[in-house]
Amino acid sequence: MIKHKGQEGRDETILEPDLPIIDAHHHLRIRPIQRYMLEEYLADVQTGHKVVASVYVESRSFVRPEGPEALRPIGEVEFANGVGAIGLSGFFGPPRVCAAIVGYADFRAGDAIAEFFDTAMQIAPTRFRGVRQVTMEPPTEALYRLFPHPPPRGIMQSRGFDRGFAHLAPRGLSFDAAIFNHQLGDVIALADRFPNTTIVLNHMGTVLAMDLAPHERQEVFRQWGASLRELARRENVFCKVGGMGVPFWDFGFIAREQPASSVELAAAWKPHVETAIEAFGPHRCMMESNFPPDGESCGYVPLWNAMKRIVAGASKENKAALFHGTAAKVYRIELPKGSEPR
Repeated sequence: MIKHKGQEGRDETILEPDLPIIDAHHHLRIRPIQRYMLEEYLADVQTGHKVVASVYVESRSFVRPEGPEALRPIGEVEFANGVGAIGLSGFFGPPRVCAAIVGYADFRAGDAIAEFFDTAMQIAPTRFRGVRQVTMEPPTEALYRLFPHPPPRGIMQSRGFDRGFAHLAPRGLSFDAAIFNHQLGDVIALADRFPNTTIVLNHMGTVLAMDLAPHERQEVFRQWGASLRELARRENVFCKVGGMGVPFWDFGFIAREQPASSVELAAAWKPHVETAIEAFGPHRCMMESNFPPDGESCGYVPLWNAMKRIVAGASKENKAALFHGTAAKVYRIELPKGSEPR
């Protein structure tokens, strides 16, 4: 089983407890090596931070077992929409879990993908906001073992991709881009081809730093920062800030036995977080937990404390944008009444 550290660090004092948070990226799923459903997510979320809503992002879960291949991911939208209804009811208390849904679609299907979009919008008209297709391409075959659903290579260069992608903007849907740092050029080209489509870069364009020497990490960081700043020139692109708890970043917290504190997390993550925010600006960045994957490295409480430490010097307006405003705008989420910061 994957060791989930979500409940570690609960004894930390909650920093800025009145700051509303929209968790802009999390998953719910059942896998042979891990269960992380509503109960587990609420156990992490209801630990002190003021999480008022969340964005559900696909992980190829709960797909329909039969029917046309392009429509089978509708099952995940149906599942997340049901959880969203539970969250809205308030039966389990705050937050509004799955207030927005990012589903899965295979853009290689081309024009045939339109039926999936329309069906998902009918099933979840107040929550379905966009789609994601993971297009991460590790440079070595060995790294593919870290993926539960290894993505094929060349998805964004496939014949059908652009035809399918063209159906997003007319429906007001966004695209969540999951790539590695060396693929940022592909997202730049995509944003140029579709300037009217909102693109959300997941996890700041995950930096692949495993097994690198210190000087190699520095060069990767430099190249990543330059590419990130170039991508940020495309005003239709937004950035999710987080996702640094997975093995690819290689910060070393996963292998540790003792819990990582928010002070340690902030020290390790700060250069990357600051680079992303400086590139895109607070009003095009949104904070994410990326749970349960980031739960391999740290607890939910210290994760958000670390983010708050990193941007401690930001203005009240910029903090509002980072922690809830940008996510609310991009995914069209209304903050619950009474959740505004004091």
